[in-house]
Amino acid sequence: MTTRQIWQLESRPEGNDFVSAIRLVEEQIPPLADGEVLVKNIYLSMDAGTRMWMTAREDGYNPPLPLGSPITGLTMGYVAASNAAGFAEGDLVRGFGQWSDQSVVHAELGGLFKLDDSVEDIRQHFGVLGMNGWTALWGLIETAKIQPGENVLVSAAAGSTGMLACQIAKILGCNVYGLAGGAEKCRWLEDEIGITKAIDYKTADIGAELGQIQDGINAYFDNVAGPILDAVLPNMALYGRIALCGLMAQYSGDGRARGPEHFDQILMKRLSVIGFFSPDFMDQGERLTAQLKTWLDDSKLQMPFDVTEGLENTLDAYERLFTGANIGKVLVKL
Repeated sequence: MTTRQIWQLESRPEGNDFVSAIRLVEEQIPPLADGEVLVKNIYLSMDAGTRMWMTAREDGYNPPLPLGSPITGLTMGYVAASNAAGFAEGDLVRGFGQWSDQSVVHAELGGLFKLDDSVEDIRQHFGVLGMNGWTALWGLIETAKIQPGENVLVSAAAGSTGMLACQIAKILGCNVYGLAGGAEKCRWLEDEIGITKAIDYKTADIGAELGQIQDGINAYFDNVAGPILDAVLPNMALYGRIALCGLMAQYSGDGRARGPEHFDQILMKRLSVIGFFSPDFMDQGERLTAQLKTWLDDSKLQMPFDVTEGLENTLDAYERLFTGANIGKVLVKL
């Protein structure tokens, strides 16, 4: 029986202190059960939503990871062995595996997805063509129901989902505004992506800046909630829509966040607030990928990658998500 290196949750992290809570260990790879696939990982995806799984919070969209268990996340690699119909040795796949050099993934329960290995940059299966792209497209079209000419605001706009939401909204004919942390990110959003305006939430008076948007915000793609949502609500247009897909402002906490300070604006402006996340559109992957690939092939979408090399450096990469050090998709290359 061969072994693998794998990151294991030893305790609940405090803030961004992942080093004290997560340990790299070596273990034997168990025999594959029916429906399971062994994947030799080539990339690990660093995603902020996994932070909630590390807390003791019981009412999240996934139960908390038990202490002593492997850290789970999206991985990409080649099938090394298969005990699942439809997957053969050598297939390029993406699914919910483990932060490890080799993942054991249940093909159905782990959302294993066979990938097109002819794509020029296979990292885009974690970018434009991956969950971030799916989330951005679904949230804008199906949840926020954006229309040409509308004012669309995106939080965490320089993150991997946010920047794709900005680009897709622009493709669909909207006036796009982004919230990002730091002058460099804001310049990048305006100069490289070409959004209407980027606002630095670290230094700007967010409410005052949003108040200058003529006719208000028709649709808000929210990745963070928290105090930023408080600033957005009074600046929404009548009958505006909020598509909420992330809670970055509270991922590290075990308790509930208080309600928005300007909750009354939901009534006064007749707003729709709808939460959504990946289980809502997992069965639509092929359709979403087809549309995203058309835009990617036409050079209408771009995704920069923030790559850290080496499994042993995974926690350094993960921390970049929460310190704002990255522009674009954070990956670990094995």
